[in-house]
Amino acid sequence: MLALAGLVAAGGAVGTTARALLEHAFAPAPGAWPWTTFWINLAGSFVLGALLETLLRSGPDTGRRRAVRLGCGTGVLGGFTTYSTFVVEVERLADGGHVALGAAYGLGSVVLGVLAALGGIALAAAVRRRATRGGGAR
Repeated sequence: MLALAGLVAAGGAVGTTARALLEHAFAPAPGAWPWTTFWINLAGSFVLGALLETLLRSGPDTGRRRAVRLGCGTGVLGGFTTYSTFVVEVERLADGGHVALGAAYGLGSVVLGVLAALGGIALAAAVRRRATRGGGAR
């Protein structure tokens, strides 16, 4: 169990560092749509959906699959995506007099995040179906 917790911690350090570097490099202007966090959360949702679908369909959540789920899913993607920054950005927009933009950002991020996760699931399922039908690389 301690080794799995270490995987989550190491993955979280990688994901959080990547997010921090991106947010520092592409910081939003005050009162503007926080595009960096928005795209980070959508990309993370998509990849997490694809990862979990792939792992689910490849066998039980044990051994290597569990390590990948915890290290990459919970760790890297959990550290990369950010609900806390998202909430702070919604609050900053609203408090800065951009209530409609904050509401649109909040609602859009959640709805599109769910759709991105579903897209990742659908893509992973389609790739798996194609591979099992022998439609892979020729």
